[in-house]
Amino acid sequence: MKYRLTKFANSIDGQPMFKVLAKVQEMQRQGKDIVHFEIGDPDFDTPKNIVEAAKEALDAGKTHYAPSIGVKELRESIQRATERSRGFKPDLDQILVVPGANMGIYYAVSCLVEPGDEVIVPDPGFPTYYSVIKACGVKAVRVPLREENSFRMNPEDVRKAITDKTRLIILNSPQNPTGSVMTKEEIEEIAQIAKDHDIYIYSDEIYSRMYYAEGVSFRSPSFLDECKERTIVANGFSKAFAMTGWRIGALVGPADVIAKMELLLQTTSSCVPPFIQYAAIEAVEGDQSAVKMMVGEYKERMQTLVDGLNDIKGIKCLAPGGAIYIFPNISGTGMTSAEFADFALEKAGVAVLPGTNFGEYGEGYIRMCVVSSRADIEKGVKRLKEAIEAR
Repeated sequence: MKYRLTKFANSIDGQPMFKVLAKVQEMQRQGKDIVHFEIGDPDFDTPKNIVEAAKEALDAGKTHYAPSIGVKELRESIQRATERSRGFKPDLDQILVVPGANMGIYYAVSCLVEPGDEVIVPDPGFPTYYSVIKACGVKAVRVPLREENSFRMNPEDVRKAITDKTRLIILNSPQNPTGSVMTKEEIEEIAQIAKDHDIYIYSDEIYSRMYYAEGVSFRSPSFLDECKERTIVANGFSKAFAMTGWRIGALVGPADVIAKMELLLQTTSSCVPPFIQYAAIEAVEGDQSAVKMMVGEYKERMQTLVDGLNDIKGIKCLAPGGAIYIFPNISGTGMTSAEFADFALEKAGVAVLPGTNFGEYGEGYIRMCVVSSRADIEKGVKRLKEAIEAR
């Protein structure tokens, strides 16, 4: 057929980490022992109180359609959580429950940016940003995150990147893939830049419960407009609550924008299953001891991994301020990012991702996740060190 696939279909890149995971899983099926650092899927099970809440909802018959915007009880929980963490209480019509925070990126670009216009995006950054922007026919204006600035987005770089075609700034702190955490002052400055230029901000706050650095606290650009004018806050349950397979997230934004996003959600997926939404209520309102335990363990794992990598010739690694990732500089090994990732997998049985999976400025780096036990982290570091020394 002459027109077998659309331009939209041919422009979708997807997430490279799932391609690597498929390769790794095939190697494991062949009997190879692989230490996993490649994908951000927590090794902890979902806390039992959350699972029990889902079971209770199933037993209570919460298996039918739910309102596309989300059940009222969960949106009320998100209201209260937003007030506690960000200092303002959004209206219920400012809150949309989505099938995973990933979907929010597509909703935002589709509803806010015309084809040919521009989105300012961090580089290195989450691959879905680039994939969505490209598929929607929008131009990605990449702001480099530099190692010498601890991979934080520099407000001055954002200011210089703005043109008359800029419609949206994507902000992510704590950040994937670098684990960087922007300062309160930097986030406030970018919020002011967006206001001055009348530009939307998409603030990806999926890791907002995961901070490790001393003296660093959470700050959201939503403080300036309380998500009533230009700020869309995206959050989810996958990472902090170990709920990656549940596929549930939430957006808080201007009511008119949320209304259009709701229509897009209706069109693509109808609603988030209600029993999952009731589990999410327990995640937000229930016992937080398991969450605190997981975050504390990630902090310890981070230190183990960073210390171990900095003891390997040719690798240097900054300690991240949050999230579940580190972004080591491997340029001293003489290998490119892709060469190092292949070398680590084939010669050391260690699965990592090349930094180039996360943008044009990722060359010379790899991404590693701390979603394996400390014993496995120590094993993986030992294997890498021995393989590099044997080259």
